[in-house]
Amino acid sequence: MATSEDLEFQDFQEASDLLTVSLDGPDLSVSSHNAGHTEEGGVAFTLDLSEDEDSQEEKSKLLGGEDEPGSVWTFEYCQSFFNVDTVQVLDRIRGSLVPLPGRNFVRRHLHSNPDVYGPFWICVTLAFSLAISGNLSTFLTQMGDPKYHYRPQFHNVSVAVVLVFLYALLVPLCVWGFLKWRQGAGRQSRGYSYLEIACVYSYSLFIYIPTSVLSIIPIQWLRWVSILVAMAISGSVLVNTFWPVVRGDTKVAAAIVLTAIVLLHALLAIGCELYFFQAAEHTVAPTPTPPSSNNTALLTTATANRT
Repeated sequence: MATSEDLEFQDFQEASDLLTVSLDGPDLSVSSHNAGHTEEGGVAFTLDLSEDEDSQEEKSKLLGGEDEPGSVWTFEYCQSFFNVDTVQVLDRIRGSLVPLPGRNFVRRHLHSNPDVYGPFWICVTLAFSLAISGNLSTFLTQMGDPKYHYRPQFHNVSVAVVLVFLYALLVPLCVWGFLKWRQGAGRQSRGYSYLEIACVYSYSLFIYIPTSVLSIIPIQWLRWVSILVAMAISGSVLVNTFWPVVRGDTKVAAAIVLTAIVLLHALLAIGCELYFFQAAEHTVAPTPTPPSSNNTALLTTATANRT
């Protein structure tokens, strides 16, 4: 049976003396107070939780946001321009069709994530829609004319592709350059990137796709009404987007920028209407010309002399 002396409390070393934890460096080590075997027969141990230098460097980059972007020629870099889903593209299309006052298309729909997927297919669809609809419109307009012979106008596809893509690429480049110049001069405090401007322009062209299909109907007043409505809707998208940027500039500069944007947009719409939907020239089949009376008399005299 245990006596009272066996139940007495014994003095043990402090926990801080038994274990030593070093947190100064990247290595975390836990060891016993005495190396080797202790006097009581215990075994000293060391727990090494150190990480290699590569993982430490990668973790510091991820936490500090210092990860370098990929090269321009890599797949990851190109994939960033197509980082959208169907819901986002449809939301941006709806935003271009319903331009409510005070709604900035870039801030409300792009969310610092402009894409290339939607603008590319919008421009391609618009180009083919203009060419095909213009061809069908000409056919329906001249269908009742007996002198008209249908001839496919395949060159209109090339013209439409060049026209639409030049507008969707060069005009945003000019606007971006002007805004950069004014921002460098201290007239503007903020601006948009070139990709954001090109994205806004391309999505604003979507309204012209159903307008071109509607222009197949050979009714002139209906065509022009639909063109004017499309111009007003798409132009409102551009004005609502660029007004918050240029309103801090001088009144003259702001008026020049907005006027140039609206005029170029209207010029595109009116030019497409006049080129693709105007009546084609008649292709008249050559008809034989009947001989005149004088030619007949001369022919008769020459035949009589021979006989």
